[in-house]
Amino acid sequence: MKILKNLLYTKEHEWIKVEGDKAYIGITDFAQHALGSIVYVELPEIDSELSVGDTLGTVESVKAASDIFIPLDGKVVEVNEAIVDEPALVNEDAFENWMVAIEMTDKSQLESLLSPEAYEELCKEGE
Repeated sequence: MKILKNLLYTKEHEWIKVEGDKAYIGITDFAQHALGSIVYVELPEIDSELSVGDTLGTVESVKAASDIFIPLDGKVVEVNEAIVDEPALVNEDAFENWMVAIEMTDKSQLESLLSPEAYEELCKEGE
């Protein structure tokens, strides 16, 4: 299982890459592995205003459907249409194939996210 050191993580197995006021969000390698072959991805519209805990989208696999929840408040500024068109890209590389980018409205919320080390511990406990 791959965990990148330059990202932040959630307990729900999402990763966050911060670039200035923008945050790219995707699901982790752990999550895509647990889901199995991903066959469908639904994402929000650009300009959607989302708050922590809102549903960001849905990922369906041959095993299950799973809602993805937004870990930060913000406005959707980019949607990765490539994974909507070809959902299996998430299985190929979960970290390259982000879901959305948001413009963060409260950067202090980053403090509630997990470091790579804390996320690695969480994954070990869940194995």
